[in-house]
Amino acid sequence: MRLVFAGTPEVAVPALDAVAASDHELVGVVTRPDAPAGRGRKLTPSPVALRAEELGVPVLKPDHPRDPDFQAALRALEPDCCPVVAYGALLPQSALDIPPHGWVNLHFSVLPHWRGAAPVQHAIWNNDEVTGATTFRIVKELDAGPTFGVMTERIRPDDTSGDLLERLAEGGAGLLVATLDGIADGSVQAWPQQAEGVSFAPKILVEDAKVDWTRPAIAVDCQVRACTPAPGAWTTYAGERVKLGPVTLTEERLDPGVLDVRKAEVLVGTGTHAVRLGDVKPHGKKQMPAADWARGLRLEAGAGFDAT
Repeated sequence: MRLVFAGTPEVAVPALDAVAASDHELVGVVTRPDAPAGRGRKLTPSPVALRAEELGVPVLKPDHPRDPDFQAALRALEPDCCPVVAYGALLPQSALDIPPHGWVNLHFSVLPHWRGAAPVQHAIWNNDEVTGATTFRIVKELDAGPTFGVMTERIRPDDTSGDLLERLAEGGAGLLVATLDGIADGSVQAWPQQAEGVSFAPKILVEDAKVDWTRPAIAVDCQVRACTPAPGAWTTYAGERVKLGPVTLTEERLDPGVLDVRKAEVLVGTGTHAVRLGDVKPHGKKQMPAADWARGLRLEAGAGFDAT
């Protein structure tokens, strides 16, 4: 089949590479426009755009996929199907209708569980044991289209969303190509999603990532791992924001938010057992081990983070 791939962030690159290496013909790539990045806020192409240029594939960067000029350019490429991974813009019906086999999305959950922008983060935050990836045909309703294939992946106790997403991106790339192969030879069929078990995974904002130390230790652990690397879990000490890396569970007890500074570790109380801090990043400073941060502040007995 003639394919036009749509995607934007780094997580979409493994799928782009897999499609490019497949037996199908990759005739174009659609991605979001160049965006400001870095301290200088210089306009920078997306990771997918950079990889497509390396592959020598034409790149389309519409401000919005409803743009008539973009849709005309897409029609000119005559795609049979458009595989999609984390493109980042809603597709109007006029664009969905262009390829005869539609737009086939690789979504990082086992649908209908965790429809939306942040399925991996929500799976970890909710302490799910298993997640996965699903290929489905895009329809106007959010992540509700009929599904082609699925893979599953166990969530490890120390997984961050970054760790888990990396594994799903690699495994999902193979699933996407297998789905495209099946569409091409007629061996796969799209099946409607179940009506039961639908859950949603909206984008997690910075304000959502603030830790409430009155919650149970396992809930704090899951929240911090879910928010690593983005948007980054955080708390406040003496009115200043402190970003938190993954924590580890302990059997010790401290009041919520109270810090226990030891020679080589720092514990903080939760609503149940204390957790051991990993790396922290104080406002305006570099990331460092929690023990180094605490020694620099010379914390007194009873010092602590804001509990909520």
